[in-house]
Amino acid sequence: MKKFYQKGMAIGLAALLTVSLAACSSSGGGNSTADQTTAITTAEPTVAATGASADATAGAATAAALSESDITINNTIENSAGGEHAITADGETASYRNTKVVKTGDSSQNDEADFYGDNAAIFATNGGTLDLSDMVVKTDGSHANAVFSYGEGTTVNIKDSYIETAGNCSGGLMTTGGGTMNASNLTINTSGNSSAAIRSDRGGGTVNVDGGSYTTSGTGSPVIYSTADITVSNAAMTSTASQGVVVEGKNSVTLNNVTLNADNNKKNSDKSSWYQAVMIYQSMSGDAAEGTSSFTMNGGTLTNANGDIFFVNNTATDIALTGATIVNNDPDGYFLRAAAAGWGSEGSNGGQVNLSAKQQTINGDMLVDEVSHLNLTLSDSSVFSGAINSSGQAGEVYVALSGGAKWTLTADSYITSLTCDADSIDLNGHTLYVNGTAYTAGTASTGQAIAVVSTGTSRGGDTPPGKPGEQSGSDHGAPPEKP
Repeated sequence: MKKFYQKGMAIGLAALLTVSLAACSSSGGGNSTADQTTAITTAEPTVAATGASADATAGAATAAALSESDITINNTIENSAGGEHAITADGETASYRNTKVVKTGDSSQNDEADFYGDNAAIFATNGGTLDLSDMVVKTDGSHANAVFSYGEGTTVNIKDSYIETAGNCSGGLMTTGGGTMNASNLTINTSGNSSAAIRSDRGGGTVNVDGGSYTTSGTGSPVIYSTADITVSNAAMTSTASQGVVVEGKNSVTLNNVTLNADNNKKNSDKSSWYQAVMIYQSMSGDAAEGTSSFTMNGGTLTNANGDIFFVNNTATDIALTGATIVNNDPDGYFLRAAAAGWGSEGSNGGQVNLSAKQQTINGDMLVDEVSHLNLTLSDSSVFSGAINSSGQAGEVYVALSGGAKWTLTADSYITSLTCDADSIDLNGHTLYVNGTAYTAGTASTGQAIAVVSTGTSRGGDTPPGKPGEQSGSDHGAPPEKP
């Protein structure tokens, strides 16, 4: 049973009482008990108001990231038992504010933790709703995600809060099974391996993040790992070891006015030797449905320190760029690499890419290998300076330029089809080969796009094949390695 103390009640009574704020649940991956979960009242909490909407926090991005010391704490809730939670909303609506949550203890059930919320510090499930404000959440344990939304109809709204995780496989925000996560003006720092700041897994869901600062430093810990539909706006994101963004399977990431700094310099797998800022792939682990993914960037800045900007492997994807500033500080890195790697079946595991750019500047070469395809569409005065497959013909490539878009070659390039106006292409002393024939400068051309076909039938938000505690095929056993 939850107990709340209204501001104005006797301080002496509040100071003497130790209560559990975590509801008992037979399906939530562990129940909180009196000797393992404690709520320590340092000042009387305000009665939580239920039904708070994430809309009220829209546009809350701030110039300076929240620190732990910026948040006034009235209550502390601690849990040290492996597999349990400090706060749970199981089919109910609950609200917490000005509360510090400290979670230690490891999960012994990896799938239960990654897919179903076992050992998460704060956990909502079975259609529950959690409204969180002015929170400090800190976890130190393996598979100890900070805030977890599991299942269709489940919603977590969190704003103006600080989150820190130290263990491996411990994300900041975690969404699975079709859950919903709405976040505004958070600071999230993760230091463990496989611990994305904004994370999803089997069954996906919907994640909306507005404002705040999100930083990862562990191996295999991008800022965003998406097996869901994730939108981040007006935020600062930094990865110091891993990709900035990873999209797996038939899922999406949309960045609106975001600053992303990526420095992928460590490997979590030997399936690829390349580094990149954004990776889009299908691992075939069963964690994400097969199908066409998407990555959209509207405005904002992406700065890459090492390797390529985009890497697409073993999947089809739509990449849409509009007015974003994209800078690659690695002179040897590609803007786009669509290529086979260690995921999928040899001979059919390349990248199939539709890349569209509006009011966009693109600097850098593109590589499309023999088992990959690219439709590159430049419009609305976009400018591309670079080469495509400068070493010779490989995968099929269609380029379309319209609306004043320009392509300036930086080396000989090999494509299979071209649509352009007479003044769209500056050969710059190089040769553009279109299906083996040299393009004549100053001529218009009409070509045909390549069919990019995906076999997927549903998004990663599909219900996972098993429920907590059940055996379910690919849940158990060793899945393919993640990046």
